[in-house]
Amino acid sequence: MKIEILGSGCPSCLKLGKNVEDAVAKTGVDATIVKVTDMGDIMNYGVTRTPALVIDGIVKSSGKILNINEITNLLK
Repeated sequence: MKIEILGSGCPSCLKLGKNVEDAVAKTGVDATIVKVTDMGDIMNYGVTRTPALVIDGIVKSSGKILNINEITNLLK
């Protein structure tokens, strides 16, 4: 599974990244976490608000810091 966190590196993006790492550890899924900061790459996903969460190429969330339980549900 490939998980991408889209954002400039702002505090909200960093918090989402930490929550994703915790959710992956909690579920034990085999995942690669990638942080995407290039605005061109972010725009390719059609995302206009960050932070955004992309799982296996599909945007799951945009403009919101998902909590660990919300992310865990997406990983199942």
